[in-house]
Amino acid sequence: MPSLTKKMTKTGTAFRTAGTLAVTAALTLALSGCTGTDTTAPSTVRARPATDMEPARFGAVDCREVKCIALTFDAGPSEHSARLLDILKEKQVPATFFLLGKRHIEKYPELVRRMADEGHEVASHTWDHKILTELRPEEIREELERPNKEIERLTGRRPTLMRPPQGRTDDTVHAICRELGLAEVLWSVTAKDYQTTDSDLITRRVLAQSSRDGIILLHDLYDGTVPAVPGIIDALKERGYVFVTVPQLLAPGKAEPGEVYR
Repeated sequence: MPSLTKKMTKTGTAFRTAGTLAVTAALTLALSGCTGTDTTAPSTVRARPATDMEPARFGAVDCREVKCIALTFDAGPSEHSARLLDILKEKQVPATFFLLGKRHIEKYPELVRRMADEGHEVASHTWDHKILTELRPEEIREELERPNKEIERLTGRRPTLMRPPQGRTDDTVHAICRELGLAEVLWSVTAKDYQTTDSDLITRRVLAQSSRDGIILLHDLYDGTVPAVPGIIDALKERGYVFVTVPQLLAPGKAEPGEVYR
């Protein structure tokens, strides 16, 4: 996903700028593992049960027994998030939202509360979408702490998950996440919805990449994404998938601070 800029409009137009080629390369590196980051698969986490798991919401789901997949949305809340929440509620599908602070949590606090109230996992995508690997430690800490505080203020629950912008992370980021009690979550499926407003194309890309334990990356601020969600949900349900949040995908194991999951 491209870096956010101060010139970004509410429709996310600035995400689709001349930086697309560089961003595509960055995503390719992150997805292929060429960044050198060691990641842990959901199935590995499930083999290490935790004893303090909270009860799963939207009913108990055991991903050791059923074919699970996780819908995740980055860079919200946005003008499209209310419609997305309506869709998820209608279809009884939980999601994990990695929220941005500046211009997003600040602008739509009522949507942050609604996400939490309706049983979704609310997590962090940093405050201002800065590339963490390019920052000094104190700047990384600020990028992570500010959205945590705001989300906790709005929902009463401090995030335990974060997603680094563009999937860019390193040992310094891991160490600060460990200090702040945050696990890092990447993805295994990307529709590259920042490149297109074609909802059918977004749907086809997701369906072509989806498999058991998949973590789907979408962005609810783009015009073509939310209209694609009903078709994605229906098609994957027809294939026998059960939708879960990221914590549910890992249960009865638990994401550990400073570790990276994909």
